[in-house]
Amino acid sequence: MTDAEELTLADEIVARARIHAREVVDEDELAVDLEALEWDVSERARRRAGLCRWDADREVATIVLARRAYDRYDWPEFAEIVRHELVHAWEFQRFGESGHGDRFRERAAALEAPRYCESFAEPRYVLRCRSTDCDWRAARHRASKPVKAPDRYRCGACGGSYEVEHADSGRTWTTASGYGGAKAALGDEW
Repeated sequence: MTDAEELTLADEIVARARIHAREVVDEDELAVDLEALEWDVSERARRRAGLCRWDADREVATIVLARRAYDRYDWPEFAEIVRHELVHAWEFQRFGESGHGDRFRERAAALEAPRYCESFAEPRYVLRCRSTDCDWRAARHRASKPVKAPDRYRCGACGGSYEVEHADSGRTWTTASGYGGAKAALGDEW
């Protein structure tokens, strides 16, 4: 085998996923057209373990699996992600759309696949309600608008104000200027 022909980790991931797909796809439970299914591996994905894209013009579903998730999970956990994405592929192929509703939930349960895939990365930010009688929290991986300017947004449960915490440092802020101050103070540790 020459250097150009060496198999990569991405090749391994796709090969294992294809084999698993052939094992779980059947006409009764999950009639996915494997010929109209493409596979890819994301080297960049940091929180989403997998996704399924639909190209309606070509009528082809593409399952993209995250290399970092493959590294983090044991195969049985990663296989659940593959089955989850196969359910999306089935919905796209059969109905032209996919979501996490009742139809998805029923099919995923039959395949012992999770309805929602957990993020495999720790959040960079945590939003927390400041009201003493509310325990609303939300995790964020990017500096979204609510992270950068929390004073413009409200708690998702009670409507109160919230604070944002930079998970690695523990620094918190409640305003846009607080965000800027925390970012400046942390410098390279941001």
